[in-house]
Amino acid sequence: MDTKKELKILFWIVSVFTAVFFLPLGNDRFMTAVGASLDLAKWYAREHVVLCLLPAFFIAGVIAVFVSQGSVLRYFGANARKWLSYTVAALSGGILAVCSCTILPLFTSIYRRGAGLGPAVAFLYSGPAISVLSIILTARILGVEMGIARTVGAILFSVVIGLAMSFVFRKEEKARKEEQMHIVPPPEKRPVWQTSFHFLTLVLILVFVNWGAPAASDTGLWYKIFACKWHIAGALSLLLCWSLVRILRLRVLWVALGAAATVCSALLASLFAGDADSAPLVPMITAVAALSLMLLFDKRNEENREWAFASWGFARQILPLLAAGVVTAGFLLGSTHDDTVVAGIVPNGWIEWAVGGNSLLSNFFASFTGAFMYFATLTEVPIVQGLLASGMGRGPALALLLAGPSLSLPNMLVIRGVLGTKKTVVYVAFVIVMATVSGFAFGNLSE
Repeated sequence: MDTKKELKILFWIVSVFTAVFFLPLGNDRFMTAVGASLDLAKWYAREHVVLCLLPAFFIAGVIAVFVSQGSVLRYFGANARKWLSYTVAALSGGILAVCSCTILPLFTSIYRRGAGLGPAVAFLYSGPAISVLSIILTARILGVEMGIARTVGAILFSVVIGLAMSFVFRKEEKARKEEQMHIVPPPEKRPVWQTSFHFLTLVLILVFVNWGAPAASDTGLWYKIFACKWHIAGALSLLLCWSLVRILRLRVLWVALGAAATVCSALLASLFAGDADSAPLVPMITAVAALSLMLLFDKRNEENREWAFASWGFARQILPLLAAGVVTAGFLLGSTHDDTVVAGIVPNGWIEWAVGGNSLLSNFFASFTGAFMYFATLTEVPIVQGLLASGMGRGPALALLLAGPSLSLPNMLVIRGVLGTKKTVVYVAFVIVMATVSGFAFGNLSE
């Protein structure tokens, strides 16, 4: 009998029993924190997993299966020119309206396909931080000065943090570079424009189905796009159907039946769904199920089955860690989304008190707390607006905007599974320190 193994099992049994035995069920704050944890988990499952993560898993699968290794190495590889790789990483991340969790499947995919650590980390940070939608919303609600500061800071962060990570782990990157010098990428299986079209269609569907609601007084372009975002998503879905038939060679009948099932589910959901906000989830789930079945049962092209299995592989790896992270973040820091604010075990008043003024400590606390909180796409702006109204300094507000959207506890757990503990700790430390310094400098300049 392995004594060490048995002692480890005994330790976990005793730990779980002790935790359950001493649960403070009569404590109001504890029960409120439990409610916040469940509220955030429910909202995350209803509003984020279906519309954000499921499309992201399929996009990551496209990168893993259809995007050639040669393309990834050309733009993101360790031997790529730095100005090119970091520019592509920042710009490609910036066009996505994604949160710190939705970017994870895409980051994992390009890193495993051979992307260098620096460009991959720049992409990981830039996706949630430099989203064009988030920058526009920041300028409109928090002021042009804050919008410009966030834009400049986020762009610099993505490049500087990427370069810093590449420098710190230069020995490993050197070995990766030497290894890639001997890789002879296989020839492209299809014209680049076909893969690009298929990939871009999926990305645009992800962007428009998650287009954020405009301000109440907004009647401009943002409002018009939001008002017809589902029509735009429908048109893009037709392009995806064309791509499935023309590029992936799926059977026309299968694609037509899948599209018909999706349309019927959308009509039924609009008629019978009690909650208008949850109605779009039904056709999205139907579409994902139909696409998955078409890919799995396609025996004419093995690559299509590989796409389904690759997407499932990312989901299987990432979803459990995200679930654990979301529940933990909700318990500790509460649930803040839409018009719902439920306190966690850490009182909100402590946070508001700690981020007042513009000291280094207040900026550090804002960036550190923001790094562990979970912000859905675009929700960081109204949250910061509320904190500013409660006395938060403008420096800590910028620190929170620079650290919060790109990091979260669920995000860290997944990154650790891809990069390892050491690289994850260094990456998180870089983000927190740079956000602290940037917030402190901005607070002094704006006084």
